[in-house]
Amino acid sequence: MFNFFANESSRAGDRFIIDGPDYNHIKNVLRMHTDDEFLVSHGGVSHLCRLVGFENETAIAQIVEENFQNTELNADIILFQGLPKSDKLEWIIQKTVELGVSSIIPVEMTNCVVKLEDKKKKSKQTRWQAIAESAAKQSKRAVVPDVQEPISFKSALEQAKDLDLILVPYENHRGMEATAEAIAMLTNGMKIGIFIGPEGGFDPKEINAITACGGKTISLGSRILRTETAAIAAVSLCMFQLEMKGDNQ
Repeated sequence: MFNFFANESSRAGDRFIIDGPDYNHIKNVLRMHTDDEFLVSHGGVSHLCRLVGFENETAIAQIVEENFQNTELNADIILFQGLPKSDKLEWIIQKTVELGVSSIIPVEMTNCVVKLEDKKKKSKQTRWQAIAESAAKQSKRAVVPDVQEPISFKSALEQAKDLDLILVPYENHRGMEATAEAIAMLTNGMKIGIFIGPEGGFDPKEINAITACGGKTISLGSRILRTETAAIAAVSLCMFQLEMKGDNQ
């Protein structure tokens, strides 16, 4: 079943008025017909709707069942991703949105290969946000995670300091035992930060700064993972634990 997102101004009583690219997608790409059903996500939940018809370049959707499903995790996962090269961040955004992150913050770290000019950051952020929305639609998310423009490591620490738990995949002499202990701390309602290093890894000073803020180093196994693999693996661990601890349906 297809999923679309709507804002407050799109709702009119028990109907949604869908315009813009989604209208075009419904009518000209999917070629939907009257009474076809689809999901409209609004306000953090998804409503089951049926197509009433088209009017003035809008699609009219009648709500069939309010709060039809909620696919969101019962906690917020904020991914602080060391800025990678090429299109790796697009892959990371797509996959971690599918897994349930609430926001993604690209971070300029010491060992980042890529250094984005300020004038390019906005255009990159616009593309990244579009990828997040597409992934949210595909995975039937009830919200579109926010993808920020790249920020400095110092700014990232400032944003992370008030989180309930900060996890950092890094060398840890206690291995998976430390990971199991940290993951067991996850519970509903938490705000959880995950710091992932870039291709060049963390600078030791960055690890010291994160742990000084209460960050817990964890292991993702005995193998060396690429930055994009580490992001997916770490978010997957958190998603599993949160899904096991709370029924979000």
